[in-house]
Amino acid sequence: AEGGCETLFLNYQRMITFCPLACDFHTRFIHNMLRLVSEHNVKLENKLEHVCRRTTREKLLSYLSEQAMAKGGRDFDIPHNRQELAEYLCVDRSAMSSELSKMRAEGILDFQKNHFVLHDRGAGDRREGA
Repeated sequence: AEGGCETLFLNYQRMITFCPLACDFHTRFIHNMLRLVSEHNVKLENKLEHVCRRTTREKLLSYLSEQAMAKGGRDFDIPHNRQELAEYLCVDRSAMSSELSKMRAEGILDFQKNHFVLHDRGAGDRREGA
């Protein structure tokens, strides 16, 4: 934790077992806990999808493409600064920044801090060939 916090220890067995009174708050609690665990699992699966890529470029493109799809367009903000993104993708920050600069120079993307724009490379390639 970044700041002060309190830890709550729960009896796991009591938490996942319905009480004999079938109280509404216990049922809601179990559903909420299951939802939280499921959401966390999805986030871990998404991270694994990016981190398992071999190169820094592949990790970046995987992550940025997923963010673009989640935000519904090629123009989007990510929830990380450079250091946080490097840690999330398990890459060196300076190597990641270098790769982002190369991708910008190649016309793959533009960025300003945590705002990114992915370019349609297929459209650019067709224009160059025309």
